[in-house]
Amino acid sequence: MERPLTENSTAPSVLRPLYRLAPLALAALAGCAHYTPLPLARTPALAPALTALHGVPSAGQPLDVGQVVTLALENNPDLKATRAKRGIAEAQLLQAGILPNPSLAGSFLPLLSGAGTVPAWSLGLTQDIKALITYRAKKRAADFGLRQVDADILWQEWQVAGQARQLAIDLIMGARSRASYVAAFRLLGARSAKVEQALAAGNATLVTVTPDRVAFQAARTALDQLDQKQLALRHQLNALLGLAADADVPLVATLSLPPFDPAAIRASLPGLPDRRPDLLALRMAYAQQDETVRQAILSQFPDLVLGGSIASDNSKVINGGPEATLGLPVFDRNQGNIAIANATRAQLHADYSARLAATIGEVEATLGEMAQLSTQLAIARRDLPAARLAADRAAAAFGRSALDERSYVDLVTNRFTKEQEIMTLELALLDRQVALQTLIGAGLPTVETLPARDGGAPAR
Repeated sequence: MERPLTENSTAPSVLRPLYRLAPLALAALAGCAHYTPLPLARTPALAPALTALHGVPSAGQPLDVGQVVTLALENNPDLKATRAKRGIAEAQLLQAGILPNPSLAGSFLPLLSGAGTVPAWSLGLTQDIKALITYRAKKRAADFGLRQVDADILWQEWQVAGQARQLAIDLIMGARSRASYVAAFRLLGARSAKVEQALAAGNATLVTVTPDRVAFQAARTALDQLDQKQLALRHQLNALLGLAADADVPLVATLSLPPFDPAAIRASLPGLPDRRPDLLALRMAYAQQDETVRQAILSQFPDLVLGGSIASDNSKVINGGPEATLGLPVFDRNQGNIAIANATRAQLHADYSARLAATIGEVEATLGEMAQLSTQLAIARRDLPAARLAADRAAAAFGRSALDERSYVDLVTNRFTKEQEIMTLELALLDRQVALQTLIGAGLPTVETLPARDGGAPAR
């Protein structure tokens, strides 16, 4: 027969502590994170003018190569997105450093029938021990992950700085060479107009006019291609700086680059792995995966949950004591995760070795190409005075009517061609120099600028 609860019932005494916990539960809920919307932009975040960028040195003044690099590092949209990844890595490190919560279990069983006199209840508190065993390895892995993100961000900054250098130099050299293209176009244009008039008057034949037509069209095509390239380069530079495509970016007429010393570069190659952020990032990724291997090995430890519990049955008999739950490693000894972790570490080891070999090979190849271009440039510069002298003499002779116009145009055109050849070789040499200085980090932020982390220097 069911019996009603009496004043001696243990139910109120059991529930009273739960009532006291209610304010604490409400306070914990008040400290929880809340959802905040973050709507996507509807319009591109491009600055309409150079003055709208952060860090512009002075309005209206032309920028040198170094100032363009500084503006790119501060305003490049892709860099801003890349730097936001650090917040994710910091959050992952925070999560890895949080100890696992204990578990609280309880039950209240009202008496429905039988010989009992009071409701039964139980309380238990347990802690997952296996999570504590892998805690340190998991936290070290997250720390190496944050270091990898920092190195990746620095490497991306190197790439943006190199692109800014390259674009600025190409634009400055293109503007400098345009005068030669314009002069050749005007000279050949004047010559073409005269022969076309002679052809119309019957004083020339199509055979004699054709070479002048071809030369004039080639000069026009060369000038048009230069202008097209300059416009494309300006659009690329504006995009790199986070500017609208039609924004004007004035550039100086002279170049300023870090000093270039091939012998010093070759001597510094053994220390390049300690200076290149991409190699450092791969080392951090390898160190993180090494900790993951440790974590997988430690996870072979059977699942173990320790704690204690107290319970009362319907006849007021109270029992309490420790309790444990042990997983039996009969089928799963984490062998699959260990194999995956080891294979991933082996892949990262191979990736680092391949990247290191490619880096050294790329530097050596660029130095070889620069040596070849320097030899070709020296030969072209050696031949330029003779071409200029021949053009000057041809102009003087043509002025005295001692030289026909066709020979005069050919000799002057040869001077323009030689000047344009030299400028093309100079630009190719400068492009290789910029690429090489980006490879070794000359004049760029160094790994010493990376945030310091507890635990010493990066893993070797």
